[in-house]
Amino acid sequence: MRYTILSKGDSKSNALKYKMMNHMQDFKMIEDDENPEIVISVGGDGTLLQAFHKYSHRLSDCAFVGVHTGHLGFYADWLPHEVEKLIIEINNSEFQEIEYPLLEIVVRYNDNGYETRYLALNEATLKTENGTTLVVDIDIRGKHFERFRGDGLCISTPSGSTAYNKALGGALIHPSLEAIQVTEIASINNRVFRTVGSPLVLPKHHTCHVTPVNHDTILTTIDHVSAKHRNVKAVQYRVANEKIRFARFRPFPFWKRVHDSFISSDDEA
Repeated sequence: MRYTILSKGDSKSNALKYKMMNHMQDFKMIEDDENPEIVISVGGDGTLLQAFHKYSHRLSDCAFVGVHTGHLGFYADWLPHEVEKLIIEINNSEFQEIEYPLLEIVVRYNDNGYETRYLALNEATLKTENGTTLVVDIDIRGKHFERFRGDGLCISTPSGSTAYNKALGGALIHPSLEAIQVTEIASINNRVFRTVGSPLVLPKHHTCHVTPVNHDTILTTIDHVSAKHRNVKAVQYRVANEKIRFARFRPFPFWKRVHDSFISSDDEA
């Protein structure tokens, strides 16, 4: 079994990483940062997002698993004291692979059809460079839907619906549904300007095009990565053909994660 381990970089996560590597040597596992079969993140959900982006070109050839050294995450479900059990499970079990849908983002420019493509595990956002009002035309399935004015847009995956999307009032969507969600960020709604004012859930065969109006530069985020784009013609969002695969060795129900993250308390019986 070829593996790689990505650490958050703090002392606790680094110590756990090297502890795991020592155990893996006992099982004759091979460390392979270039072509791993299993990618282990040690830290939290942010660390797993970094691991996803590092190995997004190998999604069909590797599975991900997260060990959290802080708070329980939506992607990192193993505790530090369980790492020996995890390593045994990796070597002795036919682990289940759970697939989650991803978001595809294509930024198209006015320069000779040039474009850049990204994948997001959680969400992508679209805003202006200097924080002024974003004005964009939104097309769905090739038909004009609305002209949006506001702070920005958040387009999330089902698994990412529990993150920024939730803070914006978006719905929580189970990752078994292949969909994306478009949620407004502080839209302007009055007698002159109107938007739908509600999050939109789009199925896999629907594509959302966002065309900037009178903006030279736009600011995008792809999960934790920010980038400025100039001379943008349009940005396309849709469910990606690729999926991320998680290695599962025990049940890790989505709604239980939601409950434990947002509802559960230490006083709960």
